[in-house]
Amino acid sequence: MSDARTPAQIEADIVRRREQLAVTLDEIGIRMHPKTIIGDAKAKVAAHVDHTAGRAFVAVNRVVSDVKVRFTHEDGAPRLERVVPVALVAVALVGLLAVSSRKGKG
Repeated sequence: MSDARTPAQIEADIVRRREQLAVTLDEIGIRMHPKTIIGDAKAKVAAHVDHTAGRAFVAVNRVVSDVKVRFTHEDGAPRLERVVPVALVAVALVGLLAVSSRKGKG
C-alpha cells in the first residue's frame, strides 16, 4: 500500500495541521495567562470555602437542634428542670469572672 498523495493534498494537509497547531497554541496561551491561572485559583478557593461554610452551618444547626430538644418539651415549652440548673451555673461563672477581674485590678 503506497501513499500516493498529490502535492495539493500534502499542501492542504500541512495547512490544516498549521491551523490546528495555531488553535492549540492559542488555548495553551489562554490557559497559561496569569489572569486565567489566578481566576482558576480563586474559583477553587471560593468553592472550598463555600463547601466548608456549608458543612459548618449544617454542624451548627445540628448542635442547636440537639440543645433545643434537650431544653424544651415537644410542645416547645422550656424544661425548667434542665434550664434552671444551667442558668444558675452560668450566673455563677459570670459572678466568679467579675470577682476575679476586680481582684486583678485592685
